[in-house]
Amino acid sequence: MTFSISKRALVVACALWASHSAFAADAPHLKFSTSLGDFVVEVYPDKAPKTVENFLQYAKDKHYEGTVFHRVMDGFMVQGGGFTADMNEKPTRPPVPLEANNGLKNDRGTIAMARTGNPNSATAQFFINVQNNASLNAPSPDGYGYTVFGKVVSGMDVVDKIRVVPTGNKGPFQNVPLTPVSIQSVTLVK
Repeated sequence: MTFSISKRALVVACALWASHSAFAADAPHLKFSTSLGDFVVEVYPDKAPKTVENFLQYAKDKHYEGTVFHRVMDGFMVQGGGFTADMNEKPTRPPVPLEANNGLKNDRGTIAMARTGNPNSATAQFFINVQNNASLNAPSPDGYGYTVFGKVVSGMDVVDKIRVVPTGNKGPFQNVPLTPVSIQSVTLVK
């Protein structure tokens, strides 16, 4: 009896592993080339379809080229995708609806959409969690949460370089890197 339970558990575990591997194998990968190095993000259209479609379109349109990580908070996150080095905001398309109740968590290495107090206001800006930020998971912190749509699958050491750069104030903006950390390109690699 013990053998058959163990065998059944093994079969179930293998099936779960295979389904996860197939899921991960089909997920699009995007390479971020930055002034501090490269990292790759895997995105999940089955978990956040409108968010991923939106993000991929911004990448295809080369929107992210010449933007910077404009908000860097070690112990929290690094945010980018909306501003140039002189802190001018780039124009965006209409916002996408919130998809935060998708089962993905704001854990270290995940990428999520930035938004205003309006839960349906995400456009081009994103952030990468540099620690587990359970306080951002739906329904926290404001009843809605933040949409996670992927994770860093290689180059987290580059994100860690970004998270510790010296920051200060620049006009009305806080936590701005004193030396801009630029995004040179975001390209679909798979």
